[in-house]
Amino acid sequence: MSFIMVDIEADGPIPGDYSMVCFGAVVVEPSLSQTFYGRLAPISQRWIPKALAVSGFSREQALAFDPPQTVMESFEAWLKQVSSGRPMFVSDNNGFDWQFINYYFHHFLERNPFGHSSTNLGSLYKGVVKDFSKNFKHLRRTTHTHHPVEDALGNAEAMLSLHSELGLKIGLK
Repeated sequence: MSFIMVDIEADGPIPGDYSMVCFGAVVVEPSLSQTFYGRLAPISQRWIPKALAVSGFSREQALAFDPPQTVMESFEAWLKQVSSGRPMFVSDNNGFDWQFINYYFHHFLERNPFGHSSTNLGSLYKGVVKDFSKNFKHLRRTTHTHHPVEDALGNAEAMLSLHSELGLKIGLK
């Protein structure tokens, strides 16, 4: 199994009514050298300006992004190339990120290579340190910028720290 750290940016709170603007993914392994970045044209006429602003893109820029079908096909091909076995989706906020990735995979490809499961990095950290009030974000080395590849890299660094510094046993590809 390969752990794939994912981060997304969207122009609203839910898929379908709103659109995923861009997303990034990184294979959680020591080199952190295998990354994916996709920018997707909107699937809805609705967007919330404050939500879209987080991504750093304007609506006009987003309208020129790649067709979502093409991006999701490319992401699936990348996952097949970099993963051993079924990839495991991991995210800082999997309640948000997962809903968009899952929706887009099923809507455009009628399947999700991640299956039906995801893992929340924050919950994983709380379990490892046995304290529900603790936060993992101090383990990031890459600054959290809301560029999804950079954010996924920072979260992957934190997960690798859970492995190397706190003894979390994870199979690394």
